[in-house]
Amino acid sequence: MPRSVPRWFPAAALFGLAATAAAGLALGSAPVAAAEALRALLRAAGAPVSVPDATYTIVVELRLPRIALAAVVGAALATSGAVYQGLFRNPLADPYVIGVASGAALGAVGVISAGLGGLWVVGAAFAAGVGTVAVVFRLAAARRAAPEDLLLAGLAVGSFLAAVLSVVLVLSHSSLQQALAWLLGSFGGRGWPHLALALPAVAAGYALARWHARELDVLLLTEDEAAAAGVDVPSVRRRLLAAATLLAAASVASAGVVGFVGLVVPHAVRRVVGPGHAALLPGSAVCGAALLVWADLAARTAASPLEIPVGALTALLGVPFFLWLLVRREA
Repeated sequence: MPRSVPRWFPAAALFGLAATAAAGLALGSAPVAAAEALRALLRAAGAPVSVPDATYTIVVELRLPRIALAAVVGAALATSGAVYQGLFRNPLADPYVIGVASGAALGAVGVISAGLGGLWVVGAAFAAGVGTVAVVFRLAAARRAAPEDLLLAGLAVGSFLAAVLSVVLVLSHSSLQQALAWLLGSFGGRGWPHLALALPAVAAGYALARWHARELDVLLLTEDEAAAAGVDVPSVRRRLLAAATLLAAASVASAGVVGFVGLVVPHAVRRVVGPGHAALLPGSAVCGAALLVWADLAARTAASPLEIPVGALTALLGVPFFLWLLVRREA
């Protein structure tokens, strides 16, 4: 039987996201009073309020799109992780399990090495990430694309692309620093155009995953049991794989490689709301958004004026959690 969702959880999750976003607007290398930040938002909404232009630029043009993008990427990674964990029936699975990160990283670094930047990097990373998963799926399709075959194919393709990426990095002396900064994950320099590119893909991926939440619950059983329950297992698995890949590829393309959000958040939320994906997917999305907004805030304030790669902070959180989860499964 599905576990009932505690009444406090939705409100607490949304409050945590709102509070973290508010802190992100006010805090930074140039602190802004909460009242001034609110006035800047009201001015952006068209209200006839007065606020210094410098404050307006900091809040609306610099911090607000960065916070919004961090929330979108966090929600996408956490939702993608929840879907992959359900598909593979493995709480250790994460959004990068079938080569999305390696493919997207190679696409982005290749464009950077060619001397291009900005939205070219985003587009190349997204296309390469999706293309990599398409190759993985085709390789596994000869064996009916069973979960274990997808994992093995993803590991092989991801390892190969990681090796190619290493060669590209060695040969790209002039762009090495920019490429490494992207690989470590960051929201620095991101703005409204990046959000405009990421949001449609993330919205489509989330909607597709949420549409198949009931089937994803059934896929937690064996394939024979799922088929007996009326689920077209190969078709539903392809759709859910497409949804999770779309979410992960859009995330990597927008922020670089930010690991462990898709591993930590779904597992933590599952302990509160249970395994039912009707509650797990939205809960993971909100909590993932809050976590990554918080991580980005810490990344740009902990060592100000320097900025720590947000991927490094999520790894500091995720690696101990992963080891704990691994030990717990072995116990």
